[in-house]
Amino acid sequence: MDEWNRSNLALFLEGSATGVVYFYTPMCGTCQLAGKMLRVIEELVDIEMGKMNLNYYPDLAEQFKIESVPCLLFVNNGELIETLYAFHSIPYLLEKIKLNLNS
Repeated sequence: MDEWNRSNLALFLEGSATGVVYFYTPMCGTCQLAGKMLRVIEELVDIEMGKMNLNYYPDLAEQFKIESVPCLLFVNNGELIETLYAFHSIPYLLEKIKLNLNS
């Protein structure tokens, strides 16, 4: 999963893309576990995925109403459709992706 900057995110959203954006902070232990789960997911499904260190983008936390990390935004055709904070398990994430992104 590639590390995105503000420009990558803008291109993703403006391009009416479908995929997920993962917000994390490096010192968050739960974020580290969530990141490992997403790397497995990335091998199993073909969707666009990017990650962003929320410490560098506090304005995005406000814009997307992010309450905590880890945070996964589901985007379908450039529109935010769900925000997820509890990752639970890889099968759970796969099901959420299937439901939200029609993969």
